[in-house]
Amino acid sequence: MTILLLGANGQVGWELRRALAPLGPVRALERAEADLADPDALSRAVRETAPSLIVNAAAYTAVDRAEEDEALARTINADAPGLLAEEAKRLGIALVHYSTDYVFDGVGELPAMESDLTDPLNAYGRTKLAGEAAIRDSGCAHLILRTSWVYSMRGANFLLTVRRLAGELEEMRIVADQTGAPTWARGIAGATALILARCGAPADTGILAEKGGIYNLTASGETTWHGFAEAIVEWLRATGQPVRCKKVHPISTSDYPTPAKRPANSLLDCTKLRETFGITIPDWRDQMDLCVDR
Repeated sequence: MTILLLGANGQVGWELRRALAPLGPVRALERAEADLADPDALSRAVRETAPSLIVNAAAYTAVDRAEEDEALARTINADAPGLLAEEAKRLGIALVHYSTDYVFDGVGELPAMESDLTDPLNAYGRTKLAGEAAIRDSGCAHLILRTSWVYSMRGANFLLTVRRLAGELEEMRIVADQTGAPTWARGIAGATALILARCGAPADTGILAEKGGIYNLTASGETTWHGFAEAIVEWLRATGQPVRCKKVHPISTSDYPTPAKRPANSLLDCTKLRETFGITIPDWRDQMDLCVDR
């Protein structure tokens, strides 16, 4: 009952290595072993493994760079998941895949539900939405988990960037008019494993086929990038780490232009996840406390 894990060195993939282990042997492949930009190599990895479940945690996540290289982003975020879905369909197994709040335009004040209309604002969001469609259209049993504002203590992410800048700059200017729920990669991995366990995976594809589809999966609560940054600086001060930063200034999105437009509201409604699987990720502050404690 081998589980094939792609993107094993990413933030979520790294946590999935351990979280999925109780469900069965995990073959964790990094980019060098299964490049999503290389269809032949990707198909070969699946066929050599002959897994009972595919979990794809790999993606093109450079949001601003995707504006200049949408073709590569589409290859990795749309074509590759479509290929994995076709392989899963051929093998009669399920595919777990991760998507993003960026498939929405972030207009309005309410958290987005899975059934809401999608309208990506940038190339990254468009390619991730295309990946969702390719998986759905394949007809394979699948679980697509939309998440947002992912961070961990490894890789490149907002928490680690702010920690570094807080030790270098006396002042920081952080966007305060974008709202979301910072979500710890380990929380995503743990919730994924719990969903699969409750569906009898990897052995029972039938329950996943019945209960699968798209689910929102983020931490509870909400904040802004500015609020998240202030919480990070508070943690640094409380734990005696070097902090040069004396002030975190709130700014508007227009004060910090980027190549890719971001949604103002990245909140996702996770009611469907709770009602179907009985799973709720704790408040983002509690998740952050657990992350930095480790």
